[in-house]
Amino acid sequence: MLYHLFHWLNQYDFPGAQLFEYISFRAACAFILSLIVSMIVGKWMIKKLRQKQIGESIRDLGLAGQMEKKGTPTMGGLIIIAAILIPVLCFNRLNNVYVLLMIFTTIWLGFLGFMDDYIKVFKKNKEGLHPKAKLLGQIILGLVVGVVMYFHPGVVIEEKATLPKQSVTTDELFTVTHPDESGVATIAVKKADARELGPSVHSTKTTIPFVKNNEFDYAWFTRWLGDEDGRWSFLFYIPIIIFIIAAVSNGANLTDGLDGLATGTSATVAVGLAILAYVSGNAIFANYLNIMYIPNIGELVIFISALVGACIGFYWWNCFPAQVFMGDTGSLTLGGIIAVSCVIIRKELLIPLLCGVFLIQSLSVIMQVSYFKYTKKKYGEGRRILLMSPLHHHYQKKGMHESKIVQRFIVVSILLVVLTLVTLKIR
Repeated sequence: MLYHLFHWLNQYDFPGAQLFEYISFRAACAFILSLIVSMIVGKWMIKKLRQKQIGESIRDLGLAGQMEKKGTPTMGGLIIIAAILIPVLCFNRLNNVYVLLMIFTTIWLGFLGFMDDYIKVFKKNKEGLHPKAKLLGQIILGLVVGVVMYFHPGVVIEEKATLPKQSVTTDELFTVTHPDESGVATIAVKKADARELGPSVHSTKTTIPFVKNNEFDYAWFTRWLGDEDGRWSFLFYIPIIIFIIAAVSNGANLTDGLDGLATGTSATVAVGLAILAYVSGNAIFANYLNIMYIPNIGELVIFISALVGACIGFYWWNCFPAQVFMGDTGSLTLGGIIAVSCVIIRKELLIPLLCGVFLIQSLSVIMQVSYFKYTKKKYGEGRRILLMSPLHHHYQKKGMHESKIVQRFIVVSILLVVLTLVTLKIR
């Protein structure tokens, strides 16, 4: 709303209004406001949750310090949601299809997680929302995201950024101009790095790492089956998007088991996403990195900046010893936002690396359960690979303090984010 107001005031040369045309300025404002909101709203909400005795019910699993957390306020994910949506409504262009899709994702998964927490807390049902109902909600979100990304006319890419030549200055350099949110940016670019480009196109291409031509088109699936135009590629594209969203959302949910773990890892992943979104939405950087340029994607940087601020602000209250838990209201939302952001910036195939902590948490559970069932069927007695799953509980069982586990997982997450960014140049 503030963006649209100052955009209108800029027509009348209102002092300072031009600043709101810069994505970098609005992203910084969104981050700061999100941080402030999460700190202020967090303190108020923790007080209210305690007054209403909305606390976490804990099952004794024999973990150190576990029972001390009993009664800690939960449903703190509402703090994260508020800290995201308020800055987004203030600083984003609300007529952008990607922003609208992210707002829908936040509200939809926030509601789904809230229903799960509500059943656990108020209905005293420790199982919460039925797994099939939760999965159905994730499938619906994936279906909406897949349909919008595939069919919406505003979802387009340019395989190489359009950088029109203006004047040759030397044999090696020439000046190019790139119209962006602030007007026109002029930069000297090597001839070898410049390419002529065609118009924006509707495409199902995405980025894959470690190969020279680092793009994969989902239309390949149907072309291989005889569909030369790839008209039926949505039959493969949409189910893959549904799987990605459900997998990452549940991975974040499994990671939310120690104080600050899901919040800290989500913050590091979000920083990486913000960088990926920025370079994908800037023609000059996209040209230099030889990646597809996605018009109008810059608005997503502002949304993700708000996500980073929300995670860091919530971490203030959620770090050891936690004063509030995010519950499924927060963990499902964080995972869903990260997954949909990756899909929008066409980096979903980098998720196993970018979200490696979420992946290993999910795999630890799958391997533990599968091996237990297999050995029980074969030997009559179930055996375990880990002392306990997810993986963070395995280290707890080994006697490691949860604060150390969290910090080391965050360090690993930072390393994975850096490696993800490095893949843009390693081919």
